[in-house]
Amino acid sequence: MTSSDATALSADAIDAAAARVGATYVGDADGGDAKVALVCAKFNGGITERLLRGALEGFESSGVKAATVTVAWVPGAFELPLAAMRLATSGAVDAVVALGAVIRGETAHFDFVAGECASGLQRAALDTGVPVVFGVLTTDTVDQALARCGDGEANKGYEAAVTALEMADLLGKLPAPPATRAR
Repeated sequence: MTSSDATALSADAIDAAAARVGATYVGDADGGDAKVALVCAKFNGGITERLLRGALEGFESSGVKAATVTVAWVPGAFELPLAAMRLATSGAVDAVVALGAVIRGETAHFDFVAGECASGLQRAALDTGVPVVFGVLTTDTVDQALARCGDGEANKGYEAAVTALEMADLLGKLPAPPATRAR
């Protein structure tokens, strides 16, 4: 984990803020009837496989039914945004989780792939209004990547799955944007 006790949200922060404002919205990670998709990069597949295992555990522990999970495999992290966008625009899923690993090498390749992957996934979320969660590890070494995809809730795939559920639930609670007017 990169977060520490010093940066964690305090237990009463949300309630304290809610007491001072007119409306507060918080997403819940209860999977219920959620339909979710995982887009997984095959490149650095030993890492991605572990992230996928963590994401599936996260969905399962949140009550998501296996039959409502779709998995799409792409060649590498650079291809994640296109598949995520396709799934997000399909109307078939409530959230998409992108899983991959970009590990720094001796060339500038890392900078281009990691940055464009992140930008593309953010664009997919913003353009569609469907949560597209960044579960892509961007590390300097293989050991750093392995440390982030172990067992349990510390697995970044698990974390990304829970984040996707929370965001899908939150967006369902937030006021809807106004309908566009026909001219």
